[in-house]
Parts: sequence; structure tokens; C-alpha cells
Amino acid sequence: MASYILAIDQGTTGTRTLVVDTHLGVHARVIQEFRQIFPKPGWVEHDLEAIWGATVQTIQKALREAGVRGGEVAAIGIANQRETVALWDRRSGKPIHNAVVWQDRRTAEACEKLQAAGHGPVVREKTGLVIDPYFSATKIAWLLDNVRGARAKAEQGSLAFGTIDSYLLWRFTGGATHATDAANASRTSLMDLHKLRWDDDLLQIFDVPRAILPEIRSNAEIFGTTRGVRGLPDGIPIAGMAGDQQSALFGQACFTPGDAKCTFGTGAFILMNTGDRAVASKSGLLTTVAWKLATGELRYALEGSFVAGAVVQWLRDGLKFFQKTAEVEPLAKSVRSSGDVVFVPALAGLGAPHWRPNARGLIAGLDRSTTAGHIARAALEGIAFQIYDLAQEMRVEGGQPFPVFRVDGGASQNDLLMQFQADLLDVPVERPRMVETTAMGAALLAGLGAGFWKSPQEIRKVWKSGKRFEPRMTAADREVHLNKWRKAVQAA
Repeated sequence: MASYILAIDQGTTGTRTLVVDTHLGVHARVIQEFRQIFPKPGWVEHDLEAIWGATVQTIQKALREAGVRGGEVAAIGIANQRETVALWDRRSGKPIHNAVVWQDRRTAEACEKLQAAGHGPVVREKTGLVIDPYFSATKIAWLLDNVRGARAKAEQGSLAFGTIDSYLLWRFTGGATHATDAANASRTSLMDLHKLRWDDDLLQIFDVPRAILPEIRSNAEIFGTTRGVRGLPDGIPIAGMAGDQQSALFGQACFTPGDAKCTFGTGAFILMNTGDRAVASKSGLLTTVAWKLATGELRYALEGSFVAGAVVQWLRDGLKFFQKTAEVEPLAKSVRSSGDVVFVPALAGLGAPHWRPNARGLIAGLDRSTTAGHIARAALEGIAFQIYDLAQEMRVEGGQPFPVFRVDGGASQNDLLMQFQADLLDVPVERPRMVETTAMGAALLAGLGAGFWKSPQEIRKVWKSGKRFEPRMTAADREVHLNKWRKAVQAA
């Protein structure tokens, strides 16, 4: 009997595949990196064939590692790097250009012109997003205008656009299905956040023809079945898809309004479930679809992010405080506290809720007794302070307290940082046993779509928590820390 799920986490630097059973046991995990392409400063591209090749190879290796035959796979779930744009020929299936990655800034000037033309408010109202090269719409227009013949072919309907979920789905189904999910569609700047459909006004603003767009579906349903995939039998349903951060929110079982998670990586991404309300942020947070289920359940989220792990990389590579990133925790633990040292890690400006792009990193409170340990500890605390600032805005705008704050990603393994985060937020911080929650979210959505579980409530019964960090700091001590942080931020 088919009883395993292939969970694919197609990320920015590599593809990870897990083999998961219906009790959420992980039988194999395989990751394969692929080449990053930088044609010009600020431009980032991926070879779509390399992405597909990495996907197929990790599937084959994961099945061998798990000792599972292809016929034992009941469903496939896909989580993906969001906003990255793929365009391919519908007849041949071949990409017309490399994928333009979410990090790419080539359309900055186009975004400035759209802002100057006064389109910002309507885009914000309809999509929950700001006009920025980060999102898909201006990338699509750039490809149509810069690849010879592309716009004419697009208007004739012979090209297909997709974020990476759509491209992988097309390949898995042998070109039979051209679709996306509501969460990924909400990151393109082309979908009406409230109606969950492509919007004519937005298509006109961004100059994108409707003929290239995929069908928008839920996040957990049978999108299609495998056909002609090396190493897999035909007929396996692709049953779940979501953008990586929404997938992590689902993978953390944040099913109740007020539930929130933070993924700690090079960037820190915080999402808070706001229920069936698309909360319009006044502080620069993004409003996004969290997920839509085939049952009709629709959940929205507030999202905020900033560069996080880069400060630890700077301590390692710039200041040479240690050789491996994991060594930051023992160095920080070499002192009992950060003393008067405060580190504002604004190495690339300050984002939400401060929105000060010209701010610069600052280390304050130094004296002759300051050691590398104090600076390392203050750097970790600086990450936690930034998360606190974002979380406070979410709690106010979402109108919900956090019952618990769930964490995942590489830096979530740092117990010192997690304890300080719990102390600042004054709520428990919970780290799951399985910290690869993006892939786990893909597995859970696929299991729902394939009928392994009937509802998120059933999933909660098998979802496994891990370590819990209870807040220990007094209110008075917390306020002392926050006052020092606020003064340092003003000076940055």
C-alpha cells in the first residue's frame, strides 16, 4: 500500500527532498545545491533545467536512502522559493530564459516609475504588497520585453508563466497541468488578495498578458499526476503546494489565529496567522495568503522579514571572531551577559517597522572590559530585538496575542538566542523536533490533498513539538533591555 509522501523543498540555493510517512516520521532527507548565476551586479538567475535535474536526482537518492519504491509513494508535496519567475514555451516545454530570482533587483527603475505614476496605493490595497523588484510582476514584464519575440508569443498564448511551484508541476505532469496555488499567487502582485483571482487592473498596471497565467487553485488538492518522470511511476498525485514561508507556517501547525512562526536563516521571516481576515498593515508589514484548503478554509497572514544570519556571518568572516557559525553560541556564553553592549545589526539598513534604509550597523556601550564574547552575545540579542519589534507590530495589527512563538531554521538551534527571544516576547518559544518545517509543510499539505488527513485538527494530533523555552526575565529587566535597544536604534 502506498503510504509515503515525497516532500520537496525547492529553495534558493538547493533542492531538498524528504520521504515522510503518515506519522510524520522522516525516512530520508537529501539536498542538492545548484549553480547561482549573476549576469550583472544585482541580477540573480537560475537555470530551470538545473532545478528540475536537482529535483529528480534528490527524489531518486531519497527513495534509495529510505528503501522505498516509487510505487509506495502516495503523494508529492512542493514548497518553493517564492516570487522567482519562470517562462517557458507551452509546446516544447523549454524555458525561454533563465529564471529571474526573487533576490534580483534589475527592475528597480521600473518599480520607481510605477510608484511615480501613482500606482502604489491600488497595488497595496489589492495585493497587500508594495511595488518592489522582489515580487514577480515586474520580472515577468522584463522578460517579455527583453527576450526576443517573447511578448508577441505571450499575447498569442504560446508561453506559460509560473513561479517555481508551477514549473515543477508542469514538469511532473508532463505538461498536462498549468496551475499555481493561492499562496504563491499572492506573491506575484497580480492576484486580488480578497477575490483570489488574477486582476485586470493589476495586469494592466504591470503590462502582463492574461494568456500566460496559470490557474489559481487551493494549497491542498490533487493538481495532477506524474507522467514520464525518471525514477517514478506514472499516476502519483501532486497534492500540495505552497511558497516556502507559508509552507513553514503550515508545517509548524500554526492553524489558529494568533499563531506565529519565525524562520531563522540568512533572513528572518515572521508570519502570523490572522484567520480569515486580510489585515491591512499600517506599519509596512505585508499581507499575504497563508493557505486555502479545498474545504474552503482560507487563512491570511501578516509577514515581516529582515536580514538576520548575515550579522553572524560578518562576525565570522569580517571580524574573524570564530571559524564556524555554530561557534557563536559558545563564544556568547563565555560571558554572563552582554553588559552595556548593544548591537544594532543594520548592516543593510532597517526594515519594518522602522523603515530606515539608510540606517547603519551600530555597536554601543563599549568599554575597556568589552570582549569578543560581549559583542557576540549582543549580536544575537540584536537579532532577537528586531524580531521583537516586528512581533509587537503583528500583535497590535493582528489584534491577537501569541499563545506561543514557533521557530525553525538554522539559528533556531541556538538555545541562548531562543531563550532570550522567549524572554523578550514574554511568551513560550517552541522549536519542533523536525526543524525542516518548510518541507514538512509540503508533506502535510500533500497529505491533506491526498486524504491522509481530513483536516488541520487531525494533523495537530500527530504533529510533534520539540524543545520549549519558557520566559524567565522579569518585566523590569525586560524594560531595561528594551530601553537600551530603542536608544541604540535611534542612533543607528
